[in-house]
Amino acid sequence: MAVVTPQIVEQVALLARLRLEGEALSATVAQLDRILEYVKRLQAIPTEGVEPTSHVLPLSNVMRADAPQPSLAQEAVCRMSPSAQPPFFKVPKVIEG
Repeated sequence: MAVVTPQIVEQVALLARLRLEGEALSATVAQLDRILEYVKRLQAIPTEGVEPTSHVLPLSNVMRADAPQPSLAQEAVCRMSPSAQPPFFKVPKVIEG
């Protein structure tokens, strides 16, 4: 039993400013109908007692520890810059006045 009709798809396409005609309209109706049928099958699966997950693998924090480390000296960084006026970097103007 088809849930999606060409009229529904035409209305949604109009709201989304899409032009669907002929073969594209028929294909979209068929695809959306298959998607909704699959969702109906998924809704029939018993999920009581299943904990919600955000990832299928048992991952926790996969980032490195946030530990302070020594950084480069300000003078050394200014020496690497193509244009500097210590302790600042000179950069091109990006905002016109």
